Order: sequence, then C-alpha cells, then structure tokens
Amino acid sequence: MTLSLVIEILVAILLMVAIGYCSILNSRLKRLRSDEEALRATIGELVTATEIAERAILGLKATAIECDKSLSERLTLAERLTSTLKGGVLDGEDVLLRIKRITVAARSQSALDDVPDQPVSASRYQHAAAASSERLLSHRMRKGNAI
Repeated sequence: MTLSLVIEILVAILLMVAIGYCSILNSRLKRLRSDEEALRATIGELVTATEIAERAILGLKATAIECDKSLSERLTLAERLTSTLKGGVLDGEDVLLRIKRITVAARSQSALDDVPDQPVSASRYQHAAAASSERLLSHRMRKGNAI
C-alpha cells in the first residue's frame, strides 16, 4: 500500500463521517424548525389569549365602576331614608309623650307634675300591641273565627 492510497482511504472515511454528521445535523435542524413552528403557534395563541383577557379586564373595570356608582346612589338614598325615619320616630315619641301627658292630665291635674320629660320608648308600645293582638287572636280562635 502506498501512502497516497492510505491518504485517500483516510479522506474517504473522513468524508463518510462528515456525511453522517451532516445527516444528524440535518435531522436536528428539522426538529428545531418544527419546534420553532410549534413555538410560533403557541406564541400566537398566547397573544390571542392575552388580548381576550385585556378586553375582559376592561369589561370588569367598567362593570365595577357602574356597580360602585349604583351602590353609591343606593347608599345615599338609604341614608336619606334613615334620617327621615329617624325624624319620624322622634316625632312619634314626641306625640306619644304628649298623649301620655294629656291622659295623665285628664285623670288628675296634680299627676301632671310627676310625668318625666323623657320620651317614651316605642318598643314598650310595640310589646303591648303584640300582646294585645295575641289576646285578640286567641279570643277569635276560641270562638272559631280564625283569621
């Protein structure tokens, strides 16, 4: 064997190794390209999902603002009604106090000085009204005239 034949065989072997390595690199590049396409598709889906989420967030913000406005209006109305009711209760207690004074004055002129100037609690009259309605109901039940 001559030196030129050995060199040519060595070159042929190196060429086969290079061709094999190129084939391996080619298959890896194909996988990389397919992974790149899948990655691009995934990125596109993420962009679409992000846009949908942003629109949903804007819708939720608008809904929250609308709910806050509605709640504020209702709260303001409730506060006005509460103050109106409070005034009505105070007026009612004042009327009850006047009625009490009138009935006491009608019974005895001297008993008027013993009446305290403090308003009478409405709950006391509510209990009396409830007891009275229970007696009326039991009386009707005994007679067979149930409501």
